[in-house]
Amino acid sequence: MSFKTLAALMGTCAALSLTGCASIVGDSDQSLTISSSPSDAAVVITDETAKQIFVGTTPTTVTLKKSDGSYFGGKTYHVEIDKPGYQTREMELTASANGWYIGGNILFGGFIGWLVVDPFNGGMYTLSPDEINADLGDAVSIEGESQSLNLVMMEDVSADMKDKLVKIGQI
Repeated sequence: MSFKTLAALMGTCAALSLTGCASIVGDSDQSLTISSSPSDAAVVITDETAKQIFVGTTPTTVTLKKSDGSYFGGKTYHVEIDKPGYQTREMELTASANGWYIGGNILFGGFIGWLVVDPFNGGMYTLSPDEINADLGDAVSIEGESQSLNLVMMEDVSADMKDKLVKIGQI
């Protein structure tokens, strides 16, 4: 083996020993696709400090940080999807250790990757769920219009109103 080949191999091994497996394979950010039925619903994402991270409408894709930069500082996000006249949906996105961090560091990254590199940069985490498809349900009201249903006994209806009644079914 030549000196250049040996030096290149040693340099590669040294570089790999200073990184974690999840840092090599994973990213510090993750894309999240958000859709709703019906579409054009407002989306607000806040983080664990109640800081507003994103405001938009569905469908959308947003890129979120997986770590807050502190030691083992996985992020948590609160997602609210709202459209007037429909049910509001709220959910939490949480960061958890991914397979590359757990298994990859046992095989490749070693102690430094497991306890030093990966816990800081966010590559060790996966945000879940990684996709949101919110069903906002059926319309519960018509915006700007108040609807009500009043039941009355037939004997309480005036004679002139009885002439305007339309029979819609047999009971």
